[in-house]
Amino acid sequence: MRPVHVVGYARLDALVRDTDNDEAEMVQKATAAALADAGLERSDVGFTCSGSNDYVMGRAFSFVMALDGVGAWPPIRESHVEMDGAWALYETWVRLQHGDVDVGLVYSFGKSSLGGVSESRTSELDPYFTAPLGPGPDELAALQARVLLDRGLATERDLAEVVVRARQAAARNPQVPDPQGPLDIDALLAAPWSAPPLRAHDGPVRTDSAAAIVLKVGGGGPRISGIAHRIDPHQLGMRDLATVPSAHAAAVAAGVDFDRLDVAELHASYSSDELLLRHALGIQAHTRVSPSGGALAANSPMVAGLARIGEAARAIRAGARHAIGHAASGPCLQHNLICALEAE
Repeated sequence: MRPVHVVGYARLDALVRDTDNDEAEMVQKATAAALADAGLERSDVGFTCSGSNDYVMGRAFSFVMALDGVGAWPPIRESHVEMDGAWALYETWVRLQHGDVDVGLVYSFGKSSLGGVSESRTSELDPYFTAPLGPGPDELAALQARVLLDRGLATERDLAEVVVRARQAAARNPQVPDPQGPLDIDALLAAPWSAPPLRAHDGPVRTDSAAAIVLKVGGGGPRISGIAHRIDPHQLGMRDLATVPSAHAAAVAAGVDFDRLDVAELHASYSSDELLLRHALGIQAHTRVSPSGGALAANSPMVAGLARIGEAARAIRAGARHAIGHAASGPCLQHNLICALEAE
């Protein structure tokens, strides 16, 4: 396999509402910053791939409009996935293995402030049995958290501890909104349930943002040592919601060495998601989990997964030797992608 490195990464400051910037403006800022971080020009890019969702953006072919922010003239080699940008990165990594291009640009964007995130997520569900019931992501996460607690695999205090760690990490990250609310576990547990057993703070801070990553063959810096994507059954009744076997399978396929894993950036949109993923992956005590604050602190649709890979690469640059970026999609952590990174 050709050695592919993450040579540039940028993420816009995650704003709770940013209706002044359209998709092209967000993409222009993120891609320009990532290319500057890599020390490359747009003309150096051999392949470009984006991740977004027209349902979230509320308009058809929003990814085509976003190309104005990239600069697609003269014509470029370009592709798009209607998924989180992490899957666009996977496609770009595959494209770089073909041997005819050496630099790939990946970007994604999403605006939760436009509304419709819950509705668009509901449309992902089984159209015959689940979607007609109208559950949103909060209700589905609560369903999975209830199974987790009923099995004795976690407690509500464990959920609160995850929230405290995420807020403390967010306070150190200038790119995410200032963490709101108490850091005292007992105060968090005193809050009312929003979707039992979850409280409002157990869910993500929904934000607007865009992110971009530049990949280069033999570029030095964090190297992608493995990347894999696995899927669990679509129908919720066909799987054990207390486990996430696809996450474990993806980590094995990506060659993750958990004995020496320094950082795990997990796309855990809910506090219960982090506990589920920790258990599924077998993450050990010495591994730092989502030191950036993670998706709990700033969850931009179609961006949060790509940002996890970017933040894992940033951790490698800061001195970590082995890190993973994880991305999830679908109901109850159905899709799981693992990108393993090594220091060179």
